[in-house]
Amino acid sequence: MKRHVELHPLLAESILVAARLDHPRECCGLLEGERKPDGYRITVIHPAPNLSGDPDRFEIDPLTHIKAQKLARLRGREIIGCYHSHPGGRARPSAADRLGAGEENFLWLIAGDEELAAFVYSRGEFVGADCVMSSE
Repeated sequence: MKRHVELHPLLAESILVAARLDHPRECCGLLEGERKPDGYRITVIHPAPNLSGDPDRFEIDPLTHIKAQKLARLRGREIIGCYHSHPGGRARPSAADRLGAGEENFLWLIAGDEELAAFVYSRGEFVGADCVMSSE
């Protein structure tokens, strides 16, 4: 079953803008929201400093991660995934993404050149998800 990802267009645009601004480095951040029976609903993005020394990799700042988790809990939500960009590349999981993934049913949004795609890490692989723009 292909999962659905509900995302407000302004949040999607924020990720694409961050990708352009951080080019040639990867931008990154966390996704707050809720898991639903058929997918995910993203309500807040938490931009994070990219601590990776390699411009083709991302490493989310642990302090940003902790703060995001606390804020999400206060709102009755959780961190359901992450986002990052592939400067000059495609919005598809890379070999480095596959090596760095590990949390089951974790949502990944990847920004390529003017494209944003959603994937869920499940059973050792990335599975594409349908991104549905919502007004909420």
